[in-house]
Amino acid sequence: MEKIYLSIESSLLVIILVGFFFIGLGYINSRKTINNSKYIIGNRDESTFSLTTSLAASALGAWILFGPASAATWGGLGAVLGYALGAATPMLLLYNFGPKIRKEFPNGLTLTEFIKKRFGYSILKISLFLILFYLIIFLIAEVTAIAFLLNFISKTPLWITASVTLTICLFYIIRGGFKLSIITDKYQFAIIVVLILASVILILASLEFNSIELIKKKSPILINKKYLPNYTAGLTFFIAVAATNLFHQGNWQRVFSAKNNLILKKSLIYSSVIVFSIVFWMGYAGLIAFSLNPKVLPDLAFFDLVLSNNHLLIISVLVLALALTLSTIDTLINAISSILIVNGKEINKSISGKSVKNKTNYIIILISILVFIIASKGFSILYLFLLADLFCCAAVVTIFYGFFNKKIDSRLSYLSIISALILGLLFFPSTDFQSSILVGNLMPLEFFSSIITTNLLFISFAVAIIIQLPLIIFYSLRNSLR
Repeated sequence: MEKIYLSIESSLLVIILVGFFFIGLGYINSRKTINNSKYIIGNRDESTFSLTTSLAASALGAWILFGPASAATWGGLGAVLGYALGAATPMLLLYNFGPKIRKEFPNGLTLTEFIKKRFGYSILKISLFLILFYLIIFLIAEVTAIAFLLNFISKTPLWITASVTLTICLFYIIRGGFKLSIITDKYQFAIIVVLILASVILILASLEFNSIELIKKKSPILINKKYLPNYTAGLTFFIAVAATNLFHQGNWQRVFSAKNNLILKKSLIYSSVIVFSIVFWMGYAGLIAFSLNPKVLPDLAFFDLVLSNNHLLIISVLVLALALTLSTIDTLINAISSILIVNGKEINKSISGKSVKNKTNYIIILISILVFIIASKGFSILYLFLLADLFCCAAVVTIFYGFFNKKIDSRLSYLSIISALILGLLFFPSTDFQSSILVGNLMPLEFFSSIITTNLLFISFAVAIIIQLPLIIFYSLRNSLR
């Protein structure tokens, strides 16, 4: 019989109490939202502190409790570094791209405004699809993660947690918009930092000897320089996470909300350091957990270290998970809403006019129902998450290199993105990660080396990224010779 750490009633009580706190903040601050622009990016007056806490809290979802530690158990130290760098790098890239976009669009609200002006409608529609697909998959991932956690510690049915969590977020974010997300992020950030630091002290203090020595003694392969997954896993997570987050509308809302470029740049540096440190620690905890218990379930590696019969500790972990989940979900809902408000007419002509915000709210509720249904089923969304990552990887070089290279026109952009997507999908692994459309289906597995067949995910991302560069260079040279 599986161990139950808390009763269902206790778990739900914690969620509801934390939820009511943020709902209260929503109603108090909802009066400050006047028009669509302020609903999307506030008053464009965010300080370094508010922007740093919001960038960090929004980037750190409940996925950090599962993903980095899980990756560490099979991908080793390389996967940990790749995950941490991938999560932090978008902030550093925005350090360069952010001020440029702000200069070109001083009243900007979304990245899609730049894409529309720079590349035209065809690329805008592709971008809208991949951005919305990614944001919705991310939303499903967060709700599923918190539902799995409560099911693990108290056997709370997945549908109950999913419905309560989504309802809480909808109650406060639909009323308060972006400004409220910034306000709640400060509280959520404080909770996250305090409890993460507590986990560092708790885990390291419980070890009989130095954690590095423990890993070297019990699982040396995970830090072995010759262990191939250290590199392929690290690069895979770095490419996937870094590329995808550049299309995260929540990040671009925060770029446009900064009071000035100096504040924006400082906030991006500070938040990148914070995000890297926390994600690295969560992955490192996975290395420790695996060294102590090689049979640990990868997704539960972190919890295997911190959960015990101490109810205060269990509730603290639950509050940490809630802070991580709510900070990310409210950002995602607000990001989806802002995309629909700004570009709704490009998706469907009916999503426009003076009542566009009300129409958007109805769509958000419908999306939330879809998220609830999928999260309640307990499906593993990792595969869809990786697919969303591939979509973004297929466009990231073309879109962001287009900031600097004016020779990249709409036709080239379309060719580059579609080619990268097709080639990436040819190598993208099946659900069992043993074959792909090309490897094992269109062509027998025997035609490919073991390096390819065992690293399909990495190759699919690498191909999608790399193929864009020669296409852009060849097309640009050909036009220059005409």
